[in-house]
Amino acid sequence: MSGGETEARRILINSSVWIDVFRGLTTAETPMVEQAPTQDLLTADLVLCEVLRGCRTEQEFDATLWRLTDFEVVTISGPDLAIQAAINYRTRGITVRGTIDALIATWCIENECWLLHSDRDFDPFEEHLGLKVVR
Repeated sequence: MSGGETEARRILINSSVWIDVFRGLTTAETPMVEQAPTQDLLTADLVLCEVLRGCRTEQEFDATLWRLTDFEVVTISGPDLAIQAAINYRTRGITVRGTIDALIATWCIENECWLLHSDRDFDPFEEHLGLKVVR
C-alpha cells in the first residue's frame, strides 16, 4: 500500500513471508504481520500446506499451525479459479516456478485482495494483471 491510504485492506500473507517470520528474520515484509490489524490479514489453505510441510518436529508443527490459524484461512482453488490461473499462466506470458503461486496470485486478483510476499514469481502478475501488492 502506498502512503496516505487509510482504508482497511484485506491482505493475504504468502508463505514466503511466513517462513521469514518463523525463522525470526526481519525483512521489509515481516513487520506487517505484527503491525496490521489481525482482522485485515488472511492466510490460505495452500499457504498452510507450504509452511507446515517444513516443520521439523511435532512441537514446531503445532505451534506453527496455532499461529497460522489465528488468521482467517481462505480456500484458494476450485475449478473456475484453476482454469483462470492456467489462462493467466499460458496466455499472458507469465512464467512462474510454481503452480501454487499462480493460484494464489489469481485468487488475490479475482477477490481484490492485497498480497504480502517476498517472492519474485508474483512480479509478472503485478505488472501485467494488476495484482495488488503491499509495499
